[in-house]
Amino acid sequence: AVLEVERVGRYDNFFELGGDSILSLKVVARARANGLGLTPRHLFEHQSLAAAAKAGGGQSAVIETIPVLTKRDDVVPSYAQARQWFLWQLEPASTAYHISGALKLRGELDVEALKASFDALVARHESLRTVFGAGDDGQVRQIIRDSMSTQVEVINVGAEPVKQREVAVRLHQTPFNLETGPLLRVGLIRQAADEHVLVVVMHHIISDGWSMQIIVDEFVAQYSARVQGLTPELAALPIQYADYGVWQRNWLEAGEQERQLAYWKNQLGDEHPILQLPTDHPRQVEGRYRAARHSLELPAVLVQGLHKRAQAENATLFMALLAGAQVLLHRYSGQEDIRVGAPIANRERVETEGVVGFFVNTQVLRNVLHSRLSLVQALRAAKAATAGAQAHQDLPFEKLVEALQPERNLGINPLFQVMVNHQRQDLRALQQLPGLSLEDYVLGEQSAQFELTIDTSEDADGRVQVSLTYAKELFEPTTIERMTQHYVAILQALVDQPQQTLGDIELLKDSERAQLQALGENP
Repeated sequence: AVLEVERVGRYDNFFELGGDSILSLKVVARARANGLGLTPRHLFEHQSLAAAAKAGGGQSAVIETIPVLTKRDDVVPSYAQARQWFLWQLEPASTAYHISGALKLRGELDVEALKASFDALVARHESLRTVFGAGDDGQVRQIIRDSMSTQVEVINVGAEPVKQREVAVRLHQTPFNLETGPLLRVGLIRQAADEHVLVVVMHHIISDGWSMQIIVDEFVAQYSARVQGLTPELAALPIQYADYGVWQRNWLEAGEQERQLAYWKNQLGDEHPILQLPTDHPRQVEGRYRAARHSLELPAVLVQGLHKRAQAENATLFMALLAGAQVLLHRYSGQEDIRVGAPIANRERVETEGVVGFFVNTQVLRNVLHSRLSLVQALRAAKAATAGAQAHQDLPFEKLVEALQPERNLGINPLFQVMVNHQRQDLRALQQLPGLSLEDYVLGEQSAQFELTIDTSEDADGRVQVSLTYAKELFEPTTIERMTQHYVAILQALVDQPQQTLGDIELLKDSERAQLQALGENP
């Protein structure tokens, strides 16, 4: 079940039951697999299940399945992989596109079962044993290895936290070679017989955030079965990522690309302004920065209020968080045309749901804001932009940049400069690892993809954490801490005073106001 509730009535509201943008994709995928022409937009506009089914029922749902390749050599990459290859060739030492996770494990760990579980994951998912190289025509190709064992590096550090941190950072920051691989790195840092840190690092070219959840769930199933002497049972995958990549190219080139591109050209227009956030230090010409992060958990009462405000507008929590972020950027920059990047899972087809690979696409979400606009109007505009983007999510970002041809500046990302990302994290499966207790282990810094990324993550209990990842060379930590507080203030205003105009939102605390006044008196 998608929503994990015992009973669902025909007239129950999908989003009030816990639905969101991510879960809507799972509903759409299942509906299409059963012959119902449902789209994410249907769910946003008709939020009861009966109404959504009626809206989608009149549309043809003859959706041909993604064919499995008969040959698995000389495989063209997906558009997203081709862009990653290009970026890696420009800067092979960059860690900006590493996907990492780390856990502190306490208890009796079966190292051999752990290794065997990762080997099984690599055998199951072709992406995890794929490398890249130039074909005879000079264009990049996927090279899928028939087999590839996972080299789990076990490092004994003893009771030395400094050494433990150094090893974790090394595992996290060592660049990948896309030509030789492997592009999955697993390290096990042993402090004592019953205390370890597990570090998993992948290159984005073979994975994404959704894939990380697949890996977590399947690793737990594999490891749990092995330590109990059982054979892991996982349903066979209908396709692999290479099948999707080739199908995607053929489908888009058959006409879908032009249809979706027409929407994006109309939505984004001919001008592509660069967001100029005020920084503490000058921007560097090359635009290469180290990343740092500031995080906080939103108060539960604020999260509840945001859910209610979103539901009142037939919107989602993400749309409310997005609107708040766009208002924040408007207030900081003084600009009206605010464009942010937002990743979208891009897994509308049921075949893709359990496959590890680089499916995620980046979309540009635009909101035109001014001081006389109200917060609720900003939310409605964010909702409209998100719904439109959902309906045109298949056009690869790379093809959008190619078509719009924005002015290119070294060190400045095309079409948007700030990323806004919302994820649901369900790590409950990890609590089922036999004989082990777990807690998060925060890894060190890496290269910054953007000057600023606003991440929000919602866990299985509904807690929401906000993280601002920023370029250390541009912003002071105190500036980002203050910006985070201002973001929270805007979200609170959206809950408490939705009709308040953007120019009237009170961001400064009394202490900050006094500080600015003192600066004015002492130039």
